[in-house]
Amino acid sequence: MTTAEELSAFAPLASLDRGKLDTLARAGRSVRYSAGQRLITEGRRADRCWLLRSGCVAVDAALPGRDPFVVQTLGPGELLGWSWLVPPYRWHFGAVTTEPVEAIEFDAARLADIADADPKFGYTLTLLLFEALVERLQATRARLLNLYRNPGEAATAAAPRRGEIGGRW
Repeated sequence: MTTAEELSAFAPLASLDRGKLDTLARAGRSVRYSAGQRLITEGRRADRCWLLRSGCVAVDAALPGRDPFVVQTLGPGELLGWSWLVPPYRWHFGAVTTEPVEAIEFDAARLADIADADPKFGYTLTLLLFEALVERLQATRARLLNLYRNPGEAATAAAPRRGEIGGRW
């Protein structure tokens, strides 16, 4: 079983009080995945999310007639999956492990039940998920700006950072 202490080690959850962490801990379970395991298939029903303890997950987008395109990689301390929160509750991207992963997995129906029973907790949970979403959008913006920069500027560009295309995670 997941504990409140384990959850408090994740930066996005550090601001939650002990009661909320205990509630969230009861909804989580420890999972392990081997490298190359697909966790999310774009378009399928979104029914869970994960906090990554260790390992690396590639978030990808389906391209007709081609292999999925990696748009971002996630590593320890990061959140994977928020599509369960927004109708029609379908994954908007795919995700596959690139190395062995240990994570805390949360069942979306259970999180929704907890949020319905305690709207204040539900609001806090929603804010946490949207903070992760905004962070991902900002990272995507930075990658796009880097991709479309003036070729003369490319010679002085820094190496990809964590989370950027070409970066490890």
